[in-house]
Amino acid sequence: MSNKILKMPNKNLKTNGDIIVGLDIGTSKVVCLVGRYSMSGDLEIIALGTYPSSGLKKGVVVNIDATTDAIEKAVEQAQTFIEEKIKNVYVGIAGSHVKSLNSEGVVGINSTKEVSPADVEAVIESAKAVAVPSDQTMLHVIDQEYIIDEQDSIREPIGMTGVRLKAKVHLVTCASNAISNIEKCIHSCGLHANAFVLEQLASSWSILTEDEKDLGVCLIDIGGGTTDIAILRSGSIVFTGVIPIAGDQVTSDIAVALRTPTNQAEEIKQKYGCAVAEFTSDEEMIEVMGVGGRPPRELSRRTLADIIEPRYVELFDLVRAEIERNGFDQKIPAGIVLTGGTSKMEGVVELAESIFQTSVRLGVPESFSGMENILRNPIYATSIGLVVYGKHKSKDSIGGSSSPNILKRLWNWLKNNY
Repeated sequence: MSNKILKMPNKNLKTNGDIIVGLDIGTSKVVCLVGRYSMSGDLEIIALGTYPSSGLKKGVVVNIDATTDAIEKAVEQAQTFIEEKIKNVYVGIAGSHVKSLNSEGVVGINSTKEVSPADVEAVIESAKAVAVPSDQTMLHVIDQEYIIDEQDSIREPIGMTGVRLKAKVHLVTCASNAISNIEKCIHSCGLHANAFVLEQLASSWSILTEDEKDLGVCLIDIGGGTTDIAILRSGSIVFTGVIPIAGDQVTSDIAVALRTPTNQAEEIKQKYGCAVAEFTSDEEMIEVMGVGGRPPRELSRRTLADIIEPRYVELFDLVRAEIERNGFDQKIPAGIVLTGGTSKMEGVVELAESIFQTSVRLGVPESFSGMENILRNPIYATSIGLVVYGKHKSKDSIGGSSSPNILKRLWNWLKNNY
């Protein structure tokens, strides 16, 4: 994980029932993160649990027992640090089975000519009315903008006047059996999923700035099994995609080329890997364990980089092609933000800049307190983002925390109906 000292909170910390739990079920590990918010809105991480995962491949459960065990162990580890029982979780979901598209809906505004919550609900339902394959489930309906008559770029239409309300949304669907199998594993651990959240959407909540979201930015989350893409403009997601190449393929290339066990290849990748061969030299030597009891041998770090670099080049070329194919190559002036465990390797940012020909930065979660020495790491972008997303959703619900936006909606609804 890290050689830094993990400073955990006092055991059996009292939480007053206000915890939010993010559960990131990845290809290589499961992360359970518990957070709480202060009255001023500051996030504190109060518990962390991690456990190696072997039950998923490319975001899909292939072994229910192994996945259930990993979830159980990660949750148990987090549970030891807080008094309140962990019951409800926000769960990250990713994989090649995730599909997305943009859609539009139009409705007439009610007789008062003032947009009500019912009008917004109706126009969203209209935008959702697209043909979804029978094996797919709707995961997210993300509103991008509203248009009232000829006025566009409206983020909050309630209370505004007009005749015709139009909504532009981004729809995300996922395989029904994939989400069902993850849900089965979660229920087996005595947990309830508050929501399933697209992982790149969750990561965007923890690492992107408001300026980047407004201007136009591409988030690339490189995990163990898949590389997840999200493009945001004007504060909302306008495109999502998945590339089935990620960290596991890099590890496999090393294992095959060096004829070493996979676990050893993973360790070599993390300790000595570099995505740009020019950044290394033939004088830097590393030791490689042999297969089947064969003696270890020495290898230059330059040789290792020669194995790694082509895979990253292939990955970034595929991402660039996906961006260009969907017409967003000129619509991300804020550049590229890389995150996920496989983005940490030396040279990855520089290689990405040379391929995408734009500014690239490493996305690290920043706006929280508690265990900063370990969690300010792109590995935890999704799990921290799940906690932030959970808080956001609780504010947007009637039963959640009050906010000016919700109070405004309630006031307008009462005004229109009584």
